[in-house]
Amino acid sequence: MAAPHPRFFLLVYRIQPRPTTHRVAVWRQLKKVGAVYLQQSICVFPERPAIRKELEPILRRIQEAGGDYHLLPLGQLAPHEEEKLVREFRSQTAKHYEEIIEECVTTFEKEIEFEIFRQNFTYEEAEEIRADYEKLGAWFERVRMRDWFGAPKQKEAQEGLKRAEKLLEEFEGRVYEVLQGEGTSRKPARPGGASRAEVSAAAAEG
Repeated sequence: MAAPHPRFFLLVYRIQPRPTTHRVAVWRQLKKVGAVYLQQSICVFPERPAIRKELEPILRRIQEAGGDYHLLPLGQLAPHEEEKLVREFRSQTAKHYEEIIEECVTTFEKEIEFEIFRQNFTYEEAEEIRADYEKLGAWFERVRMRDWFGAPKQKEAQEGLKRAEKLLEEFEGRVYEVLQGEGTSRKPARPGGASRAEVSAAAAEG
């Protein structure tokens, strides 16, 4: 009878401590892939073909830095050990969602409030805030793709992004109206906010 397909695999690697550049780069890349570290240079992943593929350039970097590694399937774990690992993954992902929620409120929303307070309704500012929002959205998607075990806080993070998008659209609408007022009155202001393309067009006309 064939052995059950392992649900997790372990990566154990070694890199020379100096220079630290390689160690830090590998650690950062492994965390980005979704690794849960059990100890220094020992981390675990769910068994997924996509993860194996993402690991390939990181493993090459370990070898190019003069290091070595072992990829070890964990096989069938005892239920309590599997539960511990799942808990670790869920906790790690939930922390990422919490950071996104905090970023939506303390940075993104506060930034828009500040720009409204100082009446900074410029195309450049709207573009900068739009870029910040797109970074937040990309961050959320990266975390969501690593949410293998249904971590809490995903819904709250999605709601935070929706609020941020609404505030951004309202801000872009005010920018559009200001630029229209400063430039030409040939076109009426679009009620309910303006699209990004309209903000760009208004800037060009202004």
